[in-house]
Amino acid sequence: MRPIAISTLLLAAVAATTAATVAQDSMTATALPKDNPFAAPSSLPYATPAFDQVRDAHYLPALTEGMRLHREEVRAIATQQAAPTFENTIEALEKAGALLTRVSKVFFNLTESTTNPTIQSIQADVAPKLAAHADAIWLDAQLFARVEAVHAARDQLGDAEQKRLVERYQTSFVRNGARLAPAAQERLRTINGQLSTLTTKFQEHLLADTKALAVVLDDEKQLAGLDPSAISAAADAAKTADKPGKFLLTLQLPTSQGVLSSLQDRATRQQVFEASNARCARGNEHDTKALVLQIAALRAERAQLLGFATHADYVLADQMAGSAAAVERMLASMAKQIVAKADKEAAELQAWLDKHQPGQKLAPWDWAWVAEQVRKERYAFDEGVVKQYFELESVLQNGMFFMAKQLYGIELHERKDLPVYHPDVRVYEVFDKDRRAIGLFYTDYYARPSKRGGAWMNDFADQSRMTGQKPVVVNVMNIQKPGAGQPTLLSFDEVTTLFHEFGHGVHGLFSQVQYPMLSGTSVPRDFVEFPSQFHEDFAFDPAVLARCARHWQTGEVLPKELVDKVRAARTFGQGFGSLEYVAAAILDMAWHSLPAGKVVDDVAAFERDALQKGAVLSPLVPPRYRSTYFAHIWPGGYSAGYYAYMWSEALAADAFAAVVENGGMNEQNGMRFRDLVLSRGMTREPMSMFTAFRGRELDTKALLKRRGLL
Repeated sequence: MRPIAISTLLLAAVAATTAATVAQDSMTATALPKDNPFAAPSSLPYATPAFDQVRDAHYLPALTEGMRLHREEVRAIATQQAAPTFENTIEALEKAGALLTRVSKVFFNLTESTTNPTIQSIQADVAPKLAAHADAIWLDAQLFARVEAVHAARDQLGDAEQKRLVERYQTSFVRNGARLAPAAQERLRTINGQLSTLTTKFQEHLLADTKALAVVLDDEKQLAGLDPSAISAAADAAKTADKPGKFLLTLQLPTSQGVLSSLQDRATRQQVFEASNARCARGNEHDTKALVLQIAALRAERAQLLGFATHADYVLADQMAGSAAAVERMLASMAKQIVAKADKEAAELQAWLDKHQPGQKLAPWDWAWVAEQVRKERYAFDEGVVKQYFELESVLQNGMFFMAKQLYGIELHERKDLPVYHPDVRVYEVFDKDRRAIGLFYTDYYARPSKRGGAWMNDFADQSRMTGQKPVVVNVMNIQKPGAGQPTLLSFDEVTTLFHEFGHGVHGLFSQVQYPMLSGTSVPRDFVEFPSQFHEDFAFDPAVLARCARHWQTGEVLPKELVDKVRAARTFGQGFGSLEYVAAAILDMAWHSLPAGKVVDDVAAFERDALQKGAVLSPLVPPRYRSTYFAHIWPGGYSAGYYAYMWSEALAADAFAAVVENGGMNEQNGMRFRDLVLSRGMTREPMSMFTAFRGRELDTKALLKRRGLL
């Protein structure tokens, strides 16, 4: 799964009160030296960050000064003598904190994509300070009184977006403890500070152990099955890690590793799988078990303080799902079908082994490789062969950007005059069909040791008509960089990931709202993955494939019979994919359904019991993420929210069915989706945006068909 990377620290400290990189100076003069690139808004187009001027030494002073200025601005709003109005309270809060937002947008993006020991040290230092800064805002009694007053009179506002903004502010204050008694507020401050420190440590431990467990191989024969580009990349990775002459297989975020479907050597597969599965659970300095227990316990206590039975209940109260019970019902309703399909798949794989490798018992590290052999036989195609037709630049230009023009009328033109934060990053200026400039789109696709695993979208500036700011978004992936002179060849899963993240990207780029807090992807977790998963299906569009799926050497178009096989094979392995996902979602809900005071002693035992209770415990299909490296839910902002991918997928599948019913990939469908969903941000209730586009309530049959479960 592919989350949007959103720092919980950034969310806590600035998202609700300074949600955009505003194109104006703070209301209070900054004491930051002028040579600090964050001291004033960037003079570059779209106020995009001047990455060529930013140095690690600039972050801490800018963050510190940003918090100071923001405190002064917020106190001025809270203590003013004028009666509370929308303009002098809510809109003023939206305009406050420009410096803090400017530096936070850059800093927290780089903590995930290009970190280093200095950045990690700054993050550890500033985390509790940002948490305390956020609490000082949420728990300011004078400020909350003003917000409550504006909220009470919200029906007098003539503007629907203003009313929506007031309601979101009031909800955010209440959910962050504004109505608690002083003693409870003090405990809440302590908990928030501790959580900010613990989640930062988790992130650091995971990055370190993932790097430490990269698999080192001595003989190229151990890599049999990988294509030349992947082997070359492994050799280059080893050389970079001071292991010349060897081969290094780096680990990706999920339990199951992509190379497992290609590696012919069983011992190598086992080594890779066991390294992945062991992350942060080896009892060394990178072990996260104690952190997991502390984070879960503190979240449960915080939920109780705020009037909720569990952290899951607290989180779900402000999501589309509405309650933990609703999520549990959804997961339970599909678990039996999913397990049955996975069991059927396991039997098919074992039958293949019985025929081709008698006496070998199917193991977790065998599943992906044997499944690939079965798929080759059943659909008569080799993933390695298919990859030869999906060269990154062709997929990007002739596939994804072509889709964007067909659906939305936009064009993307590369700009090489703007600075980037890493040499692999590229920048595109986005233009509407009338040549009006929309914003900037950054791509950062290659894996590196300083980047966390997975794929995500984030932004350096949120769209806002109030500030005049246009969006600046970034898509990040972890594609293995090829060796020198080799092409970047993508698996079809990586192709769909590219389209997925672009769906998040246009959600930010097409935003047309007044206020930063409601901009772009500032929507519930179980809605934010709807546009991204909606865009995945366009990777299968015949017109897209005809343009971008060409052999990187010969230029030959991907043969139609191979296209048909790839499309037919889409539901192959969905038992495995659905089971590992649902197991992780159930695990997330189990950890966050713990009541305050409930003591858990053994992380592994708790995990096993939760999976067994959810009827998804499988020796062959482990959860997509184990508790000790479940980055989505500990530092990643998806606590009690990992279910959201399937919830959103139901919306996406049904919405795409509407596209098919109405002529497919054309501008009429694209512009309706852009107008009714992508441009609206959080200005409307999410389900109302879906029904406006679909023309009726959600029907989950499309999801079951998409996954081959119906």
